[in-house]
Amino acid sequence: MKTKIFFTIIGLVVLVGIIGGIKALQIGQMVAQGKNFSPPPETVTTVRAAAETWETLIPSVGSLEAVQGVTVTAELTGKVTRIAFTPGSKVEAGDLLVLQDTSSEEAQLRSAEAAMALAEINFKRARGLLAQRAISKSEYDNADAQFKSAAAEVDGIRAVIEKKKIRAPFSGRLGIRLVNLGELLREGDPVVSLQALDPIFVNFLLPQQEIARIETGLTVRVKNDAMPDETLEGTITAINPEVDAATRNVRIQATLANPDERLRPGMFVNVAVVMPEKRPVVVIPETAVLYAPYSDSVFVVEAGEQTADGESAMTLRQQFVRLGGKQGDFTAVLSGIQEGDTVVSTGVFKLRNGQAVVVDNQHAPAFQKAPAPVNR
Repeated sequence: MKTKIFFTIIGLVVLVGIIGGIKALQIGQMVAQGKNFSPPPETVTTVRAAAETWETLIPSVGSLEAVQGVTVTAELTGKVTRIAFTPGSKVEAGDLLVLQDTSSEEAQLRSAEAAMALAEINFKRARGLLAQRAISKSEYDNADAQFKSAAAEVDGIRAVIEKKKIRAPFSGRLGIRLVNLGELLREGDPVVSLQALDPIFVNFLLPQQEIARIETGLTVRVKNDAMPDETLEGTITAINPEVDAATRNVRIQATLANPDERLRPGMFVNVAVVMPEKRPVVVIPETAVLYAPYSDSVFVVEAGEQTADGESAMTLRQQFVRLGGKQGDFTAVLSGIQEGDTVVSTGVFKLRNGQAVVVDNQHAPAFQKAPAPVNR
């Protein structure tokens, strides 16, 4: 019985050894195949880095402000008897907007005008009598003072009446009406917003290191979400004399033509100051850049070793670059690649250094400096 168990154990050990040897042979063959395995080349689209001359732009963000803008208010207390404007309409300087009740002032004016007329008659009579030496100089002076006092009182009442005729202080476009007929307006109560929209100011900030380069008369380009397909141009008209101590920025103001009044005060805009000098740059599509926290890079396509059929295999070299400004689909490369280098233009996130590739530009996208996407 013991001999039988012994031979059984020996048989199991031999069987396990045979199975282990077979598996070790299989694993060795798999490792050898893995070492000799060459993945198929990746199909990529490419573009050649081109040398161009670009404008020097200083970007910023800004907001629009009316050249003249005010909320028209009541100067005196009075009841509204007439509203002479239509909300949203254009008005000229001096146009009547609101008329307040002036009945009591008009009655006082008639009384004051009668008193002035009597004072004028007495003054003229006193002047004639003075010439005949019939009255003293003091009596003449008293008549003159009474006439001037009466005239001043008339002027004061007329000024009050005129102030109750609320008029547009300048030409512009009105906003939403803030008063109603019969409402009692008190001093300082708002009536309507009035904004002069053409031209319009663009206010933006630039860092202090740009002050030496900025001067009045430089061109600015403005883009707004309300008009995504249009770029408007204006001119720098004012530069603040002081720098903000908290942000170290200087406030710049440009003036922009706005004949259609599509730009409104308070709008957010993207601003680019166009500098007079231009600079040479090497440009590639922005999709060719692999952005990373440590550094940005591109994949340069280079000729590799000869294949078995005598052709040169194409391989990738990851090249770190320093980027500059952007124009449409393109970005400027300040260093890292040279004019004429062939770089991968799409799908760079899935590539790696030294990878074999096949170039196929049949379906390569068309890159533009001023793209106008149909689907927004």
